[in-house]
Amino acid sequence: MGVVNVTPDSFSDGGRFLDADAAVAHARQLIAEGADIVDIGGESSRPGADPVDEAEELRRVVPVIEAVAGEVRVSVDTVKPAVARAAVAVGASLINDVSAGLGSVAGELGVGYVVMHRQGTPHTMQIDPHYDDVVVEVKAFLADHAARAAAAGVTEIWVDPGIGFGKTTDHNLSLLRHLDQIVELGYPVVVGTSRKGFLGRLLGLSDRSDEPAPTEDRLEASLATGTWAMARGASMIRVHDVRASVQAAKVVAA
Repeated sequence: MGVVNVTPDSFSDGGRFLDADAAVAHARQLIAEGADIVDIGGESSRPGADPVDEAEELRRVVPVIEAVAGEVRVSVDTVKPAVARAAVAVGASLINDVSAGLGSVAGELGVGYVVMHRQGTPHTMQIDPHYDDVVVEVKAFLADHAARAAAAGVTEIWVDPGIGFGKTTDHNLSLLRHLDQIVELGYPVVVGTSRKGFLGRLLGLSDRSDEPAPTEDRLEASLATGTWAMARGASMIRVHDVRASVQAAKVVAA
């Protein structure tokens, strides 16, 4: 799953693809690199991000989805029912929902649905996240919300442990270490670690720096965690660097 952020403020590539033509060109580049799905979003969910007005989010994503939907499978990364409906109307067939609140919309529209775990909101989620047992709690949340989606009529359900969404570095590592327990739920699992902050912190520690490695220096760490996730049973990885990730996936598959 290749990432297209039609936003000014996403943590990795905010502002690069805010123009619709630039976003379409980037999506087509990811398709050429081998993306199976292109995930198009118009509202950043990075820590501290502010919500985007519905009309603005629609303005950002609908033209991009409409332009590429005939070329690749498109998922829409949104938490808003109106945006999900508009995206599906122009060709999206998967709703990637970081709020886990759009299961009934996906059932109504007859499209696939990604249930993701998040503690808090983008504004609050990295302010002292706490769990008694992160793996047990995330697994239970995903099982519950996946069952709700199924009851709402969704027939294609994916689950995502939400790496970096209300989790410390240790929480993220624990979820990756025990990813097989999420796989045991029986739903295909999506994992998104690409360029995330915990990788920057780990890399900063590894070279004895107090500063996290910048996003552009996190490719190898992203590939390492993506490969680990695939080897532990993940069915899809959500990435910025499609070409390198496709190559890693081919080797894991072999």
